[in-house]
Amino acid sequence: MTEELKDQITEEIVETKETKKEKKTKQQLKIESLEQEVKELNDKYLRTLAETENYKKRITQERINDRKYAATNFALELLTPYEQFSKIVEFPSDNELLNNFLIGFKMIRDQFKDALEKEGVVKIKSLGEVFDAKVHHAVEKDSDKTKDNGIILEVLQDGYYFKDRILRPAMVKINEWSEENGEDK
Repeated sequence: MTEELKDQITEEIVETKETKKEKKTKQQLKIESLEQEVKELNDKYLRTLAETENYKKRITQERINDRKYAATNFALELLTPYEQFSKIVEFPSDNELLNNFLIGFKMIRDQFKDALEKEGVVKIKSLGEVFDAKVHHAVEKDSDKTKDNGIILEVLQDGYYFKDRILRPAMVKINEWSEENGEDK
């Protein structure tokens, strides 16, 4: 073999090795790229799975709340007749016959109240309590210096809870006064 042939064979071997290295490098890059893509797709899959579970939980909770508070409108509609009936049976009368009827109607009112409470309709305590904007709606104010500021002086319309929600806030008159400049404000 001649020197020239040896050099040519050596060059071909070196080129073949370099080509193999390039192929390995390209293959390695392709593998890394695919591994990164798999990681991204797996992350998207896990996020989608978590979102789906959260959606299912939220829908289940909404269904529970819908069933729990299904009678809200019905309870609200019953309040006005109940309150009117309560006012009528508390009407003072000197007539003995009417008083006998009122005793029977008071028992019916108490049964009505018990049925409402059994279903979760409960009166909000207001008179003499500290004003709470979450459950009270102040429609009037008065100045009584013998009582603390923010105390409810009068209940104009009772408020009610339905289970753990406010069905209707109480409309109240609150005590508000100031000693600045000797004037009520």
